[in-house]
Amino acid sequence: MTLKKLSVTILALIFILAITACGAKQAGGTKYKFATDAAYAPMEFMDKDKIAGFDIDFLAEVMKEAGLQYEVTNTGWDTMLTSVQQGKEFHAGISSVSITDERKQTYDYSIPYFESTNMILVKEGSPIKSATDLKDKKVAVQISTTADTLMTKIIGEDNKSLKRLDNNTLALMELENNGVDAVVADIAIVREYVKNNPNKKFVTIADPKNFESEYYGILLPKGSELKAKLDPAIKKVIENGTYAKVYQKWFGQEPDTKKLLEQK
Repeated sequence: MTLKKLSVTILALIFILAITACGAKQAGGTKYKFATDAAYAPMEFMDKDKIAGFDIDFLAEVMKEAGLQYEVTNTGWDTMLTSVQQGKEFHAGISSVSITDERKQTYDYSIPYFESTNMILVKEGSPIKSATDLKDKKVAVQISTTADTLMTKIIGEDNKSLKRLDNNTLALMELENNGVDAVVADIAIVREYVKNNPNKKFVTIADPKNFESEYYGILLPKGSELKAKLDPAIKKVIENGTYAKVYQKWFGQEPDTKKLLEQK
């Protein structure tokens, strides 16, 4: 074999090895583990043995755009918060987690992907018309949520009339069973509950004066390298119309993506 032919053969072998190594790297890599609290329909909930909901479909599109492998595990709310903070068992959490200044001291977030607000739910005939009417009432909230924070400010930290429960399902059951006068929770959860229980004569109360808009982000441990991969993918999914399709599927209306993209 001539020196020229030998050189060509060696170069060809190097090229094949490089392609093979590149393919192996893409086929493998990190499988990112997300925690969620699947008791928050229509955002995330158990559909038989599968986790379903807006957040789950949205995450699928983001991870597809980013080219990343992942899995989602239903852990419950408190476990999710603790596990993501530790950053050992889970790389991230997605569960309608509001971005707050207090949480930013402990966690990092992706860019915002959903606009929400809290809403009051009462039974028909209730005298409650706004958040300020809740001061002397019994109110149920999910513990460690923005609803908990808001109602703590209105009712008081040690007021036994504020029932902090493990999830919104328990809070809603308290209202059904006359254990409380009202439930405060995210608007999507309240509306979904009313839609699925048309015969129970519940009334929803919006109060933009006391309950401002808030934004959800994907929860990350401090200093997570995953943020740099998620943020561009989230932005692309929102901009290219994929986000609107997922939103339309779950809420039957168009999202205000312009306002969402303005958030930092």
